[in-house]
Amino acid sequence: MSNFTIYILYSKAYNKTYIGFTSNLLQRFKSHNSIGKKGWTIKYRPWVVIYTEFYDDKISAMKKEKFLKSGVGRKWLRDKLEVEYKNNGYISIKVSSSVQ
Repeated sequence: MSNFTIYILYSKAYNKTYIGFTSNLLQRFKSHNSIGKKGWTIKYRPWVVIYTEFYDDKISAMKKEKFLKSGVGRKWLRDKLEVEYKNNGYISIKVSSSVQ
């Protein structure tokens, strides 16, 4: 069973994305959408989860989160939003044998 999840949230109302990782996706999603009282994400509610990846260890999850927050990762995300999200309502998982 995977212990860590990389996730990308999207706010359609504000055209904003948020990239994060967690060991409890449901609780974290609730925090972003309703429970949380401070932080950047409360300004752009409501959020939907548009992408997830699962990892067995925290280090791998953190590496992938860092990649997604880099210039190359953000470009990948913009491209995916333009094509896949607009057509499907989600972004498909990129199959890879290693973390970027």
